[in-house]
Amino acid sequence: MAMDLDSIPNLLEKQRDAAPDDLQHFFLEFEDFWERKLWHELTDSLLQFYGEPQSKPQRLPLFDGFILMFADKINQLKLVDLGIYAASQCKDDEAKLAFLKTLKGKLDKTKAQDAYVYALVAVADKQLSLDQFDEAKKSLDESEALLDTFDYLETKIHAAFYQVNAAYNKVKNDFTAFYRNTLLHLACKDLDEISQRQCQITAYELSLAALASDTIFNFGELLLHPILESLSKTEKSWLRDLLFAFNAGDLAKYDSLAPNMSREPVLAERQDFLRLKISLSALTQTVFQRPPHDRAMTFSTISQETKVPMESIEHLIMKALSLGLVKGTIDQVAEVARINWVQPKVLDMKQIEGMRLRLKEWDSSVNQLGNWIEGVGRDVWAA
Repeated sequence: MAMDLDSIPNLLEKQRDAAPDDLQHFFLEFEDFWERKLWHELTDSLLQFYGEPQSKPQRLPLFDGFILMFADKINQLKLVDLGIYAASQCKDDEAKLAFLKTLKGKLDKTKAQDAYVYALVAVADKQLSLDQFDEAKKSLDESEALLDTFDYLETKIHAAFYQVNAAYNKVKNDFTAFYRNTLLHLACKDLDEISQRQCQITAYELSLAALASDTIFNFGELLLHPILESLSKTEKSWLRDLLFAFNAGDLAKYDSLAPNMSREPVLAERQDFLRLKISLSALTQTVFQRPPHDRAMTFSTISQETKVPMESIEHLIMKALSLGLVKGTIDQVAEVARINWVQPKVLDMKQIEGMRLRLKEWDSSVNQLGNWIEGVGRDVWAA
């Protein structure tokens, strides 16, 4: 509950005396800025103070007894930042949720819509912590609907929304949504702001989600993201190698890494699906390696390249067509697949070298054609 104005100097003095020596100067700034009504400077000074780990004991008393006295005069987004700091010192998650709901209720949804969304996402986060999944989903849905109305928002609001959304997806085992929301969250963050340990955890969870998802067959965005390198030289490095094996359609590499999957329940229970997934990748890689004029392949050739039994080749090709991994037609009688397009993917150095060689062959064939036309059409050119 906010105190009256006459009590503020006493509150600040009391909190200053309780603060560590190296933080006491902040309270002199608070009182000076407050008396002079320098709200912007006061807000920034408060945020700097709240950002200090040693400020924890003072966060709640300052917020309730001081900040709420001028809450309507400062940047509402920064008010929510201060509120989130203060809420972290509540005794339990239920108290934190109640605090954040009260804070959200103090915001003008029309005039400070960005701050309202920011607070609503913080509420959803605590609802997840309390296993209030239906309520959290409602909060996230309301946040998303409001976010869609903005032309511009501060990055930290998007970052918070994607992070909490990913946490909800993780609880619900929605691998595809978790993968996409986590990558969107990372796009809003500087990796320098994330600890090495958290980078490893995020890369590990992203890798599992990419592999387990039944709709993600192209891992390009993850393979190119520097966070994946955090798994190198760790006990989970095989996951990184497995993703690159999938990307290259490398069946031998997949088979050598497959025994590791038994240690991960999410992958162990999906081994048949993962075998289909690597077979589809091997199929697209087989098509990609061929020049455009040589993409009519017999079922027998596809079976040899993908290690899939002949009787399952037609199903494999139809699956690739339905997923949009390739485009083309199937001649069931002749047992031939004619592919005219393959989904682009991230290339490793070996694949880039293969593309370079094909471009050289194409260049050579164009030159030969030009020389032939010049030779047979010499009389025409002369005329």
